[in-house]
Amino acid sequence: MRILILTLNYSPELTGIGKYSGEMAEWLAARGHEIRVVTAPPYYPMWRVTEGYKWWSYCRETLAGTDVWRCPIWVPGSPSGLKRILHLASFAFTSFPVMLCNAFWRPNIVIVVEPPLFCAPTSLLVSWLCRAYSWLHVQDFEVDAAFELGLLKSRRMRRIVLWVERMLLAKFDRISSISGHMLARLSTKGVVSEKQVLFPNWVDVDYIHPLGSLSNFREQLGISDSGIVFLYSGNMGEKQGLEIIIESARQLVEFENIIIVLCGHGSSYGRLRELSSDLGNVIWLPLQPLERLNDLLNLADVHLLPQKADAADLVMPSKLTGMLASGRPVLATVSEGTQIAEVLKSSGVIVPPGNIDLLVAAMLELSGNAEQRQLLGENARSYAVEYFGRDVILTLFEESLQKCMLTRH
Repeated sequence: MRILILTLNYSPELTGIGKYSGEMAEWLAARGHEIRVVTAPPYYPMWRVTEGYKWWSYCRETLAGTDVWRCPIWVPGSPSGLKRILHLASFAFTSFPVMLCNAFWRPNIVIVVEPPLFCAPTSLLVSWLCRAYSWLHVQDFEVDAAFELGLLKSRRMRRIVLWVERMLLAKFDRISSISGHMLARLSTKGVVSEKQVLFPNWVDVDYIHPLGSLSNFREQLGISDSGIVFLYSGNMGEKQGLEIIIESARQLVEFENIIIVLCGHGSSYGRLRELSSDLGNVIWLPLQPLERLNDLLNLADVHLLPQKADAADLVMPSKLTGMLASGRPVLATVSEGTQIAEVLKSSGVIVPPGNIDLLVAAMLELSGNAEQRQLLGENARSYAVEYFGRDVILTLFEESLQKCMLTRH
């Protein structure tokens, strides 16, 4: 099969959606499929183009059997609503000629990963030109999130954008997403069930696993064996609502055994560091290379997964699979009935979004109950192995792609 993938983020050496796109492409290439990827230079979540790449130039490289074409993109230093639109539009513009060029390669399937929806028209055009199957993968509902989080506020614009989104969705042959709740949201946007495919995030459960000893990060950070570490690792943007962690740390400052570690980067990074500048129980770590990811995740006694109420079912955080695979419980700020709450039913604790008092109470309870942490962690590991194993999920995805091919003959 020849598969052309259009995705904004493709950075296999980092965690997040860029890594997932990379793993998918490399896994399919290893199975004998011909894969081409059209993407931007790696910049996320630092919002800064990685050294060795230029934001203004095209380049082509081969990564693990995958042909990768990188297109220019404008990366704002402090992304706001309008700047994000211009940022996404710049990639849609620069990737257009590269996608047209790859139409002559005559792929069998054209896959576009959302966000950004800006690129959907290009992928539809290319699939039509070369009579390929069109596939949209929705990693999160960027349009809904932008308005519900207040990044974009115009009601008139919302009606127009949602109408355009609905029209584009109707044109794709297949649309996949990462959770049952997100598939249900697709139904509300007019996508019939026959077009829908469940394609969850995955984790390499052999690479991410519980360590038999303490993480090396404890010694590096000077954390005693008796210290209880609450870890947040990942993107630091508006959807995460990380302010609640800083405020919880402020209320827990007198409990010397409770340490909060924040690892990552993003658009809110500078503001969050300033908010916590006077707190001795908060430790900051930069983004870690992939080879240290398992050690990092095993630093946690409890993983923190804050979510804003308005975004709880618009996204299914890719970081959750790694948290579960590490064999540690997850403490999340989500409402009952959400997809995250269902996943954490026996492997974590949930509190309502925005409720600092209940979050602090849950942190105190978990920090003082080693047996509960162990039981929840064992359940988390079992859930990850059974439902989120990489080879299981990607094999099912490959079967879905092959079914598409059969319908073309």
